[in-house]
Amino acid sequence: MYIDLVVLVVLILVVIMYFRRFSSFVYFIAIIDIFLRILTFIKNNIGLPDLAAVIDNYIPESILAIVGNYTSGILYTIIAWAYIIIMAIFLFYNTKFFIKKKKI
Repeated sequence: MYIDLVVLVVLILVVIMYFRRFSSFVYFIAIIDIFLRILTFIKNNIGLPDLAAVIDNYIPESILAIVGNYTSGILYTIIAWAYIIIMAIFLFYNTKFFIKKKKI
């Protein structure tokens, strides 16, 4: 029922309490979303219907899919824009990292 939402919220809280840095939170959100999207790609392109059914039943497609299952309307729009901002910050962190690495 709410297991995917509960697991996501608990993991986010653990990351925030353990690392206590905003960049850790951003990287965590990006890593989880990329992982879920990779599993969705595997589900859509694998030739094993049993494995695809397991992934389809128990693993959400993305973080926005989890949010979309439990919210709608203006709350979903606000969370979706927050997600887009977090992904833009993730892109900024990665770009900054690669620019720093180039100055050898």
